[in-house]
Amino acid sequence: MKSPRKPLIGAVAAVVIIAAIGWVLSTRLRSPADEAARRAAPKASLITAAVERRKLVSTVVVSGTLQYGSPLPISLAGVVGGTSDLQRVTRAPRRGKAVEGAVLMEVNGRPVFALRGTVPMHRTIAPGTRGDDVKQLQKALRRLGFGGPVSGAFDQATIAAVTRMYRKRGYEAQQPTLTDRQSYDTLRRGVQAAEETLATEKQALDQGRDVLPLKVRLTNAKADLKSAENALEEAKEQETTSEDETRLAAADAAVRAAEERLLAAEQELAAALNQATAEPGASPTPRPATDTRLLEMKVTNARADLEDARLERGRVLEESGRGRDKRLDELRKGVRTAREAVLTAEQALRQARRLSPAKLKIANAGKDLAAARSMLAEFTRTYGPSIPPGEIVFLPKLPARVQKVAVRAGQMVENDVATVTSSTFMATGSVDAAESDLLREGMRATIELDSGKKYPATVTAVGEKAKVPGEEEGAQGTRPILLTPTSMKGLKGLSGAPVTVRVTVGATEEPVLVVPVAAVVTTADGKVRVQVEYATDKTREVEVRTGLTADGAVEVAGALNEGDRVVVGGA
Repeated sequence: MKSPRKPLIGAVAAVVIIAAIGWVLSTRLRSPADEAARRAAPKASLITAAVERRKLVSTVVVSGTLQYGSPLPISLAGVVGGTSDLQRVTRAPRRGKAVEGAVLMEVNGRPVFALRGTVPMHRTIAPGTRGDDVKQLQKALRRLGFGGPVSGAFDQATIAAVTRMYRKRGYEAQQPTLTDRQSYDTLRRGVQAAEETLATEKQALDQGRDVLPLKVRLTNAKADLKSAENALEEAKEQETTSEDETRLAAADAAVRAAEERLLAAEQELAAALNQATAEPGASPTPRPATDTRLLEMKVTNARADLEDARLERGRVLEESGRGRDKRLDELRKGVRTAREAVLTAEQALRQARRLSPAKLKIANAGKDLAAARSMLAEFTRTYGPSIPPGEIVFLPKLPARVQKVAVRAGQMVENDVATVTSSTFMATGSVDAAESDLLREGMRATIELDSGKKYPATVTAVGEKAKVPGEEEGAQGTRPILLTPTSMKGLKGLSGAPVTVRVTVGATEEPVLVVPVAAVVTTADGKVRVQVEYATDKTREVEVRTGLTADGAVEVAGALNEGDRVVVGGA
């Protein structure tokens, strides 16, 4: 038996299907009026943005490159070695650290030293050279422990210090070239030849017939003078002659004999007197006997004889003294006469030499000798070990890094040989001229690598001071900028890496109200306003004061609240 529901279900399904078909057809089919209305533009409305409260930070973004700082191209001031032969690199500079006193490279097998200094090498430093460059060299030698003075003169002590520096690095200080040695030898032989010529001409003059006799006469006069002077000196030392000594000895003997006779007479008289005093009964003061008179006479005569002997001795001494004075006077006169003879002979010899035809030859030979000695002395002042201009490179700061090598072994030295930098990094780039006016030295910045790592930095220079030697000029309308990382940690090996630099030029201390820059307008009265939407498509003007601008937003202050909608585009 059939169920009564089946016909009902079929009817309902048919109704549903017919209704669906009708709905589809109704959505697909439109009247011409509906189609026109659908295609018409929507009614215009205001474009607004919300007033926000947040901290505002203004930054200048720069695309740059990370590299070692203070790049300095190096070129040689002149030849390396003592000749101007072709300058060929025999050992090129090596990238990496360069310290003071190190050999930077070799040219023709000769070293090029790196020393610290601000005065560039510009000439050959040879014996006798003076100047600030020499003093700078001397200071470097002392810093390196080679000693020497700091006088500004390239003297023998400085040459010794330079020799020690070269020897420590396995080289020999530049010696005079073959040409210089030949020149020195030629000048030295010229002096010897001039000396020989002068001696020959003098000998010829002395051997001439008009000079030789006078020369012999002068020699004899000098010998006579010498003999007279010797005789005088001997006479001064000798008080008496042998004859005087004989007479004086006789006088001394006579005095001694008289003294002996007087003594004997006095003793004989004294004995007689003592005998008379010793007799018994004699008075205390006895009278001398008659025979004592003879004894007293003998004493008196003996005394007279002694006085005469002494007077005679005095006369002998006096005569001896007068004789000595007379001899000395005669000898002094002989010396004076001998001296006059020497002077006369010298004058005659000088006159003969002056008038001799050979005198002119001697004069010319003397002039030639003086000129030869002067030329040799002048050459000798700069002769000896020297430093060619290309064998030292003075750098403002050391240690440094050889960042770029411009020559290879075997190449000729023509221009720069390398570029050195400091051991610290810097970031370089260029910034729009208008934005550069916002930048100041010392501003804080952030260096960001492609990897996302960030490093703090500061602005070192902007504009002309930030130009890096050897780098190309930036695009027109831009100015160079130079930044220094606060720390070198983590930057090793990143030289040449591209970086993005963000320089903070301003920031608010606290959150402030900000609106899009497009919302701020300056009206005809010169006041700054924004339009605030208070109802759909209905606005009112609000006067504001603007502050910091950053990232398309500007700080504002006025009758605004966070969340207000400000107009940024018209209907």
